[in-house]
Amino acid sequence: MQFEKAYSYLIEKLRKDLPPYLSYHNVHHTKDVVHAAEYLAKEENIPEHELNILKTAALFHDSGYLHAYNDHEKSSCDNAKTFLPEFEYTPEEVDEVCKLIAATKMPQSPHNKLSEILCDADLFYLGTNGFLKKGDLLYKELHKLKRIKNKKEWTHQQIEFLEAHHYFTETAKKKLDETKHENLFHLKHRPLFHKKKNNSRIFQAFVDITFILIGTIIAAFSLKGFLVPNNFFDGGITGISLLIHEIYHKDLAYVIVLTNLPFIIMCIYAINFKYALKSFFCILLLGICLIYLPYPTITSDKLLVSIFGGFFLGVGIGLTMRAGCAVDGIEILALYTWRRTSFTISEIILALNLIIFSVAAFRYGIETALYSMLTYFTASKTIDYVIEGIEAYQGVTIISGKSEMIKDRLVNELGRGITVYKGERGFLPGRYDVHDDCDIIFTVISRLEMRKLKNLVNEIDPRAFVFANTIKEASGGIIKRRHIH
Repeated sequence: MQFEKAYSYLIEKLRKDLPPYLSYHNVHHTKDVVHAAEYLAKEENIPEHELNILKTAALFHDSGYLHAYNDHEKSSCDNAKTFLPEFEYTPEEVDEVCKLIAATKMPQSPHNKLSEILCDADLFYLGTNGFLKKGDLLYKELHKLKRIKNKKEWTHQQIEFLEAHHYFTETAKKKLDETKHENLFHLKHRPLFHKKKNNSRIFQAFVDITFILIGTIIAAFSLKGFLVPNNFFDGGITGISLLIHEIYHKDLAYVIVLTNLPFIIMCIYAINFKYALKSFFCILLLGICLIYLPYPTITSDKLLVSIFGGFFLGVGIGLTMRAGCAVDGIEILALYTWRRTSFTISEIILALNLIIFSVAAFRYGIETALYSMLTYFTASKTIDYVIEGIEAYQGVTIISGKSEMIKDRLVNELGRGITVYKGERGFLPGRYDVHDDCDIIFTVISRLEMRKLKNLVNEIDPRAFVFANTIKEASGGIIKRRHIH
């Protein structure tokens, strides 16, 4: 009996000749079953000669897929009868191999200890943390063959199969049953579909218009109730408009619309026409509010003006940004310039605002410029809070031995994209030599979701190592774009 030669021969044949649509019943599955059979056999104290018979049956048990998908066990036995004599297997040994292969046919029907081990090895993955990954590969294969319609049907079939399945050997029961039950629990609570957005397009348009209306009214209130009566300034195009208004005594409403108009045109090329149109409507509405709404002067206290003038301006601009438009063209200018230079958007905005506040300092004094900078700072922080608020993002790293379950629920339940790093876990004090491979999961979530994520991870693996850090700036992926002021 030359098992090693038979192994090398058949593994190479499976690698070359198995159909490419076999995403689960491929050479990797065969290797896994051989290794699992060897592990269970050693735990069950199987003698060496019987172990080789068992490993040979594990090697050939799915080789029938080389010829047919249906009734592959019979084809697998035919392969054993054809090839094994070339590797010095006796007819009796070949016959025993065929009996073991036949026992794996669903429903499994083991007749002795070796067949029990092979049946458990064939479904070893049911009690491992790789269950979901293996299950997805099997779904892909069956779906390709049109034996499964969709994920919903597949999930129901998996649940029914796991509920009816039981391991035969004491080793498998001891080592795998607990994780198998966890996998069953997870399947029963696995979302079958991503959550659909409840808001219709009409409702979303209504929300956007509401934000724009309220935002422009509040922004106009800040300008006429705080900044303009006290000769204060802001950054961006609004700051330029205030400077022109103070120097040339032109109506601020017309100045704001006219100074933003070139950037609206630029927006068509830098972003898109829809964004440009909404931004133009927003700026036009701001001008109308400045002309027709009678805002009172709230206070002349410089500190109150700089803080609350910036606060209300930030609330107004933040609400319009949440509606998907810009009430200040500096964002568009920065984005347009950023795409054509090596400067970052923050550097471009800083340079423009430096010019604005320098002119204000030269014309109206350093004190006014400093208070105006405080106004800008307050407005910027308020915009950040209105746009992001408690939705500010955090990067979360998770290290767990049950990473497959965690990955599945992060994607399908929280709806978050994930990145997986390959690493090793262990290396604990006193047990430095104990370590194993693991997937290190990284994802980005909002602060609102942090508690839900911790509960999710703790439910799957209370010993998982989880740490988070604040995301300063991010783009792309499944996150919202951060607007700029």
